[in-house]
Amino acid sequence: MASIRELHEQLIKKEFSAVEITQKALERIQALEPKLHSFLHVTTEKALEQALAVDAKIAAGEEIGLLAGIPIGIKDNLCTQGVPTTCASRILENFVPPYESTVTQKLIDAGAVLIGKTNLDEFGMGSSTENSAYQLTNNPWDLSRVPGGSSGGSAAAVAADECVAALGTDTGGSIRQPASFCGVVGIKPTYGLVSRYGVIAYASSLDQVGPLGRTVEDTAIVLNAIAGYDPKDSTSLKVEIPNYTANLTPDFQARKLRIGVIKETMADGLDAVVEKAVSQAIEQLKSLGAEISMISCPNFRYGVPSYYIIAPSEASANLARYDGVKYGFRAEDADNLLSMYTRTRSTGFGQEVKRRIMIGTYALSAGYYDAYYLKAQKVRTLIKQDFENAFEQVDVLVCPTAPTTAFKAGEKISDPLSMYLNDLMTIPVNLAGLPGLSVPCGFDDQGLPIGLQLIGRVLGEEQLFQVAYAYERSTNWLVNQPQL
Repeated sequence: MASIRELHEQLIKKEFSAVEITQKALERIQALEPKLHSFLHVTTEKALEQALAVDAKIAAGEEIGLLAGIPIGIKDNLCTQGVPTTCASRILENFVPPYESTVTQKLIDAGAVLIGKTNLDEFGMGSSTENSAYQLTNNPWDLSRVPGGSSGGSAAAVAADECVAALGTDTGGSIRQPASFCGVVGIKPTYGLVSRYGVIAYASSLDQVGPLGRTVEDTAIVLNAIAGYDPKDSTSLKVEIPNYTANLTPDFQARKLRIGVIKETMADGLDAVVEKAVSQAIEQLKSLGAEISMISCPNFRYGVPSYYIIAPSEASANLARYDGVKYGFRAEDADNLLSMYTRTRSTGFGQEVKRRIMIGTYALSAGYYDAYYLKAQKVRTLIKQDFENAFEQVDVLVCPTAPTTAFKAGEKISDPLSMYLNDLMTIPVNLAGLPGLSVPCGFDDQGLPIGLQLIGRVLGEEQLFQVAYAYERSTNWLVNQPQL
């Protein structure tokens, strides 16, 4: 699958039609899904209809945008009108939304072809996509390994060329960590830059929609389309959106960019092969003209414990709506209302979701609110202050995206604490509401991808794309493809 810009040129030159490009993606999905399991729903008829509409515009001599006719995967926690949206949970097994999320509507308006709904950890709760109620997605680089999570289906689909780009959501690293594991680019935008309307909530103060793509430019093109103010979302930022692709150049030497390496992320617990790849990437940025310095964020290490109080607390409130009364799954063998609630939620929710609901309910209870939830929010403020202090000294922060490469399926599923540590590097970015981008920076000795995380100031996406693009163009990591 070519890049978005290459496919756009082929379309306007009529070398290929949008239907042909879509059919090629559908054929790829049909061939790979028996072993990859990236998609929960493939919207063949709807995708071909959207492609036909693009071809009709081209035939009529109308101009088309960069995303017109481009096959894009959608994480299955984004509402799509008339298309099942399950959050990979039994409790929403038969839910078909009567409305479109803002981000998917923006893609439709841009002429994109929404090719299907991708697999995820149930309600976005997980780091491996093993918590899906329906299937286990495999990593295209090694089918015995996980693709990361919770946006593992989206990352795997992009890495395997089942679609050109995909949307994911990121609550504590759920775009960037799977991007690292699958060797693609993924960005979590500034909180409020992209509308959350139509996103099925996990933790409302942390959730953010973002794109995954094979290249930095592809990811920037998709963010151009989905970013912007939305009056339907009370957390949406009313700011001017720049063209994220306008200033992508292979060289930022003239900018004398100051890059800070977060000292606490290059310590114990980091795989030696990941540390080596990230250190080499930092040296590469230095060779491109960046000024490198070590920066301390002393409260960074408290990100995981504070997140696993705040996120489950918000989840316990958000998931209270799934009671078997209004929509979704309902247990039929109940004797009374309380029994129906209990049986519905016990049967409909998976183990990890129930674990987080219980943690959150406990943390918000009258006797423990101050001891846990309030304290976690105070730590969140300290983490945000660490970032603010860091950005007084540097322009961009860097660190590994994940402490390891992709692990084998089943290796950590029985040890929740070990699984939670996969988000060690990414969670603080969500707690502070900052933009974070993962770009491939190498491979381990087993051929598994490694990701470099770039962290920017609030609304610093344009600068992150510039740095990531210059780094990407100075390396040859894109040449490597998973052999499927």
